[in-house]
Amino acid sequence: MQIAARCRKCGRAMSSQRIDNYRVKMTCPCGFSDFRTITEKVKTVNPFYHKANFTPYMESEKGKMVLTMQRANREHMEIISLEEISMLVSSDFELADVLQSVADKLARQLNASVCNIYLLEEGELVLKATYGFEQEKIGQIRLKIGEGITGTVAKEMQPLNLSRASQDPRYKVFPELNEEKYNSMLSFPITDRKSVYGVINLQTTSMRSFPEDEIYFVSIIANLILSAIKLRQKVASNRMARGASPAS
Repeated sequence: MQIAARCRKCGRAMSSQRIDNYRVKMTCPCGFSDFRTITEKVKTVNPFYHKANFTPYMESEKGKMVLTMQRANREHMEIISLEEISMLVSSDFELADVLQSVADKLARQLNASVCNIYLLEEGELVLKATYGFEQEKIGQIRLKIGEGITGTVAKEMQPLNLSRASQDPRYKVFPELNEEKYNSMLSFPITDRKSVYGVINLQTTSMRSFPEDEIYFVSIIANLILSAIKLRQKVASNRMARGASPAS
């Protein structure tokens, strides 16, 4: 199985060669190489990350039941509360409001300066929620599939983890966002592996790569958002079908 990945130095596609049941060697034409850990149990679900160590539900300091995961330093990090999961998967709540809550939480939990959530709308990626940028930019910032880092992630349906995103040749500048001060960027697709539904972007002022436990955190949130989108699409489709049915 080939794993798609981009070189951290030049941004070109890397080829993969399986070494054993747990390691894959990634090689770039520029000469840079890296190793990825992959297990048989999780490769078909998420080929990039180790299996997370979950403590399914714990009671938070505020008395809420929350889904948590154990980080590499053995600290527990709250992923999402049961209340927030209910909001995501319930069509009674406006998706825009729920996405804004998720963006705020992701940024706080991962110490990110910016968290943007884009959804695919009429063939374009549209900013639907933001932490760190002006709320007025929601609905105004649009990207085509394949445009910029965000569009590339949507097109290839593979995440990108960049320590100096602004120096990547795929980086697209939005002057009105004043992004010059941000360096690292994690861009993660919201996808069911067949189609792309959106992208989650996290940015920080520091130059660092997001560790695997934080990337896994984002992958869980992306899957929850995907479920929320599909549920609302199904509800809307059922309503349209009932409206189109002839009266009995």
